[in-house]
Amino acid sequence: METLKLLFKSPKFIAGLGIFVFLFLTAFIYPAVVDKNPFEMVGLMYEAPSSRYILGTDNFGRDVFVELIHGMKTSLIIGLFAGVIATAIGVTIGLFAGYKGGTVDNILNSITNIFLVIPPFVILILITVSLRSRSLAVMGLVLGITSWPWTARAVRAQSMSLRGREHVDIARLNGASVVEIIIREIMPYILSYIFMAFVLQVASGILNEAGISMLGLGPSNVVSLGTMLSWALLFESVRSGAWWAFVPPAITIALITFSLYFMNTGMDEIFNPRLRS
Repeated sequence: METLKLLFKSPKFIAGLGIFVFLFLTAFIYPAVVDKNPFEMVGLMYEAPSSRYILGTDNFGRDVFVELIHGMKTSLIIGLFAGVIATAIGVTIGLFAGYKGGTVDNILNSITNIFLVIPPFVILILITVSLRSRSLAVMGLVLGITSWPWTARAVRAQSMSLRGREHVDIARLNGASVVEIIIREIMPYILSYIFMAFVLQVASGILNEAGISMLGLGPSNVVSLGTMLSWALLFESVRSGAWWAFVPPAITIALITFSLYFMNTGMDEIFNPRLRS
């Protein structure tokens, strides 16, 4: 409880959380209140921002502001889903490898190292190219299963440092199973780190979605921040001087990721005793 009070006194965490909550609520409330189709052609190609269209129109004559809100919602959904998947896989593997040690640790650590050696973006491209359907759930799953290794590596180190503690030995002597020991005796001590890892995984998922979408391999039949950048590049909005087609999604991606990194920095300063002192 005391740690949480300190956390909400951290300027970095509060600033990051405030920005993220504002963007999140905007992305999910606006489409529910203002029912506009982001694919509807409402004007001419690359109309400049005006009182009618706040952020102008894109190459198809669609309202960029409406696209931006819907794109932000899509990217957040994919990022959050990818963050949950990556954190769950990484934490599970890291906890079991660190606690069990021996052969189990060698096998799981070898698998983790293989994934760390191969560039995850290359794996991501190869998987998405082979997909028949790229729904939000599928994209989140693919992004999650390609970005868990560094979380597993860090959680493994934390788990190894805890497995020799007195309370773990007592639980082991009382006949507790491996799963019970991991859940009751180890996980509570690294919950803060797990949450920090989740925040970074969400940011990574959003950035990876943008990167893969700019290659034309993004989610199907929806607008995302990455697909907006892809359209802007494909139809040469930069050369046409239509800055409003690519600057808003780029700034939005930057704001979301920076807000998450600010939150992570604030948490690190509070949860890490050396930084806190």
